[in-house]
Amino acid sequence: MSDQVGFAGQIAAEHISQVVEKGFKSIINNRPDFEGGPEQPTSAQIEEAARQAGLDYVHQPVVAGQISELDVRAFANHFNELPKPVLMFCRSGNRSNNLYQLAKQMDLLDD
Repeated sequence: MSDQVGFAGQIAAEHISQVVEKGFKSIINNRPDFEGGPEQPTSAQIEEAARQAGLDYVHQPVVAGQISELDVRAFANHFNELPKPVLMFCRSGNRSNNLYQLAKQMDLLDD
């Protein structure tokens, strides 16, 4: 966590107002749709609420334990282009944090 990025577990459309209140300008969703079953909110549902609230939104699903260099480079491109701060989320926040840390280690982030 820094002034540029925050990490969270699964969020839903009803959490978007809290995301805005905390000052985030963008969201990156790293969780594949239905990974947690049919009760998991879809990316489209969260994206619609995020965009209605004026947030930028990217869905970049990655599989836990299978993050590739291509995933890291794609993430870095999104992160560098999005308005900051960015909230990244997945099931627990760990996968998003790993993606961010790998991009930092590879010196791919502009921050």
